[in-house]
Amino acid sequence: MRLLSLEVTNYRNISKAQLEPGRELTVICGNNGQGKTNLLEAIWLLTGGKSFRGGKDAELVRRGETFAVLDAVTLRAWQEDQERDDPSHVRITVGTPDSQRPGRYASVNGTPPKRAAGLAGSFPAVVFDPGHLSLVKGAPEGRRKFLDAALCQLYPGYLATYRRYVRVLQQKNALLRHSANGVERPYAEKCAMLEVLNAELAAQGEAIQKRRREYLALLGPLACANYQELSHGAERMGIRYAAQFEPGGLAECLKQHQSEELRAGQSLCGIHREDIELLLDDHPAKVFASQGQQRSVVLSLKMAEAAAAARITGEHPVLLLDDVLSELDESRKQYLLTRMKEKQTFVTSCDDTAFLKTDGEVYRMDGGVLSKA
Repeated sequence: MRLLSLEVTNYRNISKAQLEPGRELTVICGNNGQGKTNLLEAIWLLTGGKSFRGGKDAELVRRGETFAVLDAVTLRAWQEDQERDDPSHVRITVGTPDSQRPGRYASVNGTPPKRAAGLAGSFPAVVFDPGHLSLVKGAPEGRRKFLDAALCQLYPGYLATYRRYVRVLQQKNALLRHSANGVERPYAEKCAMLEVLNAELAAQGEAIQKRRREYLALLGPLACANYQELSHGAERMGIRYAAQFEPGGLAECLKQHQSEELRAGQSLCGIHREDIELLLDDHPAKVFASQGQQRSVVLSLKMAEAAAAARITGEHPVLLLDDVLSELDESRKQYLLTRMKEKQTFVTSCDDTAFLKTDGEVYRMDGGVLSKA
């Protein structure tokens, strides 16, 4: 996958910017707070996903404006035995609540605008930003989100299944929730409704866990090999899926927890409570990993995510690496730079000295103004 050009208008602190990236490496340099990450974030929106930094769509629009606009030209990868695709012209608008079209909409090659989430799978990308260090020491929710976000890009049907699961889970929690005024549904009625909701949760949850297990079976060895190279064999990384049930066992798990859930007033069993255990020499990384080890673990996962996507789809995703070289020693920096070859990579950095001997385009960002270095 390649981004051929990007024009950004009224996006966060960027009034107007034109980016023509290199075929492989593109570096955006500048001091902190100048808008480098904003530009990476704008590229990420081409995936159809929300901002990797969180926040509401309205926060993406430059202050005092009602719309932000992204105009991009993208090109899918092609093999020698395939016909070359024509470039795609993608236009994304982000409207504030008081605009004529609030939220994010996308148009491809002049088609009528649709919700930007419909772009899922059309522009595969993998992003790393310092906030992803919480993958190691943060809550299980972040690690589940890492898996689910990757699977949504790889398998468009996964998003629909996940949304169905979340919708039914919300209905179940609303049913289980104890009333503030003490008025409750009859116990028998609650149990009957729970059986219906649990049957749907079991069907969707089994499908989600199956995809997660299959993906981890591919991702895990790739990530562990990456870490082995990054750390020069100093430690051994491991990944384990911490499941609440074995395949085919969710319905029974839900049944066994029903009485407990009724007492607790919330759901206690399902794929929304599972975790991915990250290990260093068989010890939990969330307990023992240093800051540098955390960064190496997350980088290993992110590079593995890109490699797994290439194996599944046949084309390498675009890499978006925000402040990736901080706190890495020289040998790890050089190793990472060699891994950027033969794939389109965007890197932000406060210091451009590490890139002086690399081939690629170098831009400078200063106060939201992008210029070619």
